[in-house]
Amino acid sequence: MLYEAIATTTAIAGLLLLLLALRLLLRRGWLLGWLKGMLGLVLAVVALVFAFAAWDILSYEELMADTPLATISFKRLGEKHYLGVVNVATSGGEQEFELRGDQWQLDARILKWHSGLARLGIKPGYRLGRLAGRYYALEDERSANRTVYELQSSGSAVDVWDWFNRVDRYVPWLDALYGNATFAPMSDGALYEISLTHSGLLSRPLNDAARQALQRWQ
Repeated sequence: MLYEAIATTTAIAGLLLLLLALRLLLRRGWLLGWLKGMLGLVLAVVALVFAFAAWDILSYEELMADTPLATISFKRLGEKHYLGVVNVATSGGEQEFELRGDQWQLDARILKWHSGLARLGIKPGYRLGRLAGRYYALEDERSANRTVYELQSSGSAVDVWDWFNRVDRYVPWLDALYGNATFAPMSDGALYEISLTHSGLLSRPLNDAARQALQRWQ
């Protein structure tokens, strides 16, 4: 709900700018009209940017305490070839991906607010990013078939996280803005739970196949 509210507020601000732009563009006059027209066009572009920003913000989820983000299970299809099944907690949807390699890796974008805002109940936001296969051997990592998939993406032309990432130090109400990843070995029948802690993403084995795979890896 928090990020839907932020997206709605951003969209409303963009709509107000667009209305102001149209009002200026429709007025008569020559030089003054031209200047107003230029200002109107600029405001129209800014309004469009706000609209794309709102679209991008909608792809972020509010982090709830002690709630897993997703689970991922694996079925072996061949040598270093697995079918990964991802269940995202927020959407409840199931997605299947063919992964090549020895390990799986999941990235996420995390937005953490300043402690003052956090005390008001504003929780961190996150968006799951790419799911990829990894190889143990450096030679395989460089030359073997790579598989990378986007789990959650807004499809917007504006990347709000990238914007904030560039100006993080100058934005007082942002405490941290970072990308993070977790990875673990793939194995037939293995099931993992993915959660988000203060230190970043964490994967936890949920069955014997996953625990045995971790023991062999370590």
